[in-house]
Amino acid sequence: MRLMDIPESQRPREKLLLLGARSLSDAELLAIFFRTGIKGVNAIELAQQVLTLSQGLSPLLSASHDEFCQLMGMGTAKYAQLQAAIELSKRHLLTDLQRDTVFNSPQAVTDFLKLELKGQQRELFLVMFLDTQNRLITHEVMFQGTIDAASVYPREVVKAALKYNAAAVIFAHNHPSGIAEPSQADKLITNKLTQSLALVDIRVLDHIVVGGSTCISFAQVGYL
Repeated sequence: MRLMDIPESQRPREKLLLLGARSLSDAELLAIFFRTGIKGVNAIELAQQVLTLSQGLSPLLSASHDEFCQLMGMGTAKYAQLQAAIELSKRHLLTDLQRDTVFNSPQAVTDFLKLELKGQQRELFLVMFLDTQNRLITHEVMFQGTIDAASVYPREVVKAALKYNAAAVIFAHNHPSGIAEPSQADKLITNKLTQSLALVDIRVLDHIVVGGSTCISFAQVGYL
C-alpha cells in the first residue's frame, strides 16, 4: 500500500504534527526518518521490516556501519543520517546537564549515559567531572577494554579531576553482556577511586552501570 492511500490522519508525519512524536510507534518514527520506501514497499512497511531484521530499535541504533548497510533498503547515507541524529540527541542532553545541576536532571544523566555507552562491544569507563554546583564541566572516556581493578588507574582519574578543577565526579561504565548488575570488581574499583579522590577533597556522587537499556546507580542501591 502506498502512503498516499493511508488516511491522512494516520500518516506518520501528519500524525506527529497532530498528536506529537510520542504517539508514534517505532516503525512510524523510522518511516519519517526514512522519508521514502523502496519498490513495492512503503516507508512504514520498510521501517517495520528493518526493525524485525535488526531485532528491535535498540540493536538498530547500535548497529555498526556494515551491519546497518546489510539491512534491506539501508545504505551509507541513511547510516550517516542516523548517527547524526543520535549525536544531536547526546549534545542536547549534554546542554541540559551543563545548564542544570545533575541532581535536577537525573533522567537526563541516565539518558545521556545510555546513548553514550549502550551497544558498545567492549567496556568503556567514563567519568563525568562536575563543578561546585554539581553542573557538568565535561566528560571523558578514560579506560577501555575489560574494566577491573588492574585496568583502572586512580592516579589518572585524580589527575584529570584536578585538571578540570572538578569538585565532584560521577563514574559510569557499560556491561556489553547487557546485564547491568554491578560486579564485585565494580564495587572494588569504586571504593579504590573514592578513597583516592577523597585525598584531594573530590566527592564521588555515583557510579552508574549501563547494561542494555537498564542503568543501575550505586547511590540508589546503597553501594555509595
